[in-house]
Amino acid sequence: MDFELARRNMVVSQVQTNEVTDPLVIEAIGLVPRERFLPAARQAQAYVDEDVLVADGRWLMEPMVAAKLLQLADVQRSDHALVLPCGSGYMAAVLHHMAGSVVTVERDGPVRDNATKVLADLSADTVAIVSGQVTHGCPGQAPFDIIVFDGAVAEIPQVILEQLAEGGRCVAMVQNGPIGRATVVQRTGPAFGRRAEFDASIPSLSEFAAKPAFSF
Repeated sequence: MDFELARRNMVVSQVQTNEVTDPLVIEAIGLVPRERFLPAARQAQAYVDEDVLVADGRWLMEPMVAAKLLQLADVQRSDHALVLPCGSGYMAAVLHHMAGSVVTVERDGPVRDNATKVLADLSADTVAIVSGQVTHGCPGQAPFDIIVFDGAVAEIPQVILEQLAEGGRCVAMVQNGPIGRATVVQRTGPAFGRRAEFDASIPSLSEFAAKPAFSF
């Protein structure tokens, strides 16, 4: 399979045709070989317009949704970014080409080890992978200009929003059913402004699932 041709076709047919116009996003998506972040048996699926399973609870997000979320984040070259979780490492690799520095957190040892190897092979030397609980974020490396959730969440925890810098943006697919809303939260002093931008459906992160409701 010609992965380079597939990647160019993905950028044109899945990204640019879906209202992604940010040149930084388009360039970065076009530079990162998605197939490197999948097990060998699934690499042929790297450029399909759907989410692809990487490991238990970890997915390679659909290209269009990933690109649109990154565009909403309004990433700047000097930004300090956080990706939750690391998963395959793909989102961190894309942000390596967009932001000044990237931190990502992963609790699963084998998943983390594989992402570390792939990112090293691709010389993504601005990415730091931290071992820890994804739900805690990474307070030791805060504040962040950008926080990106690489999977759907039932809600964005306040403890993670508190790790945003002044003017920082957090983007996530907030999903409590089959369809989610791409949500941007921006910090202004102690306040957190929120807006929803587009609908999509992506796999949920179990760590950020809704808590069961009690019934009496």
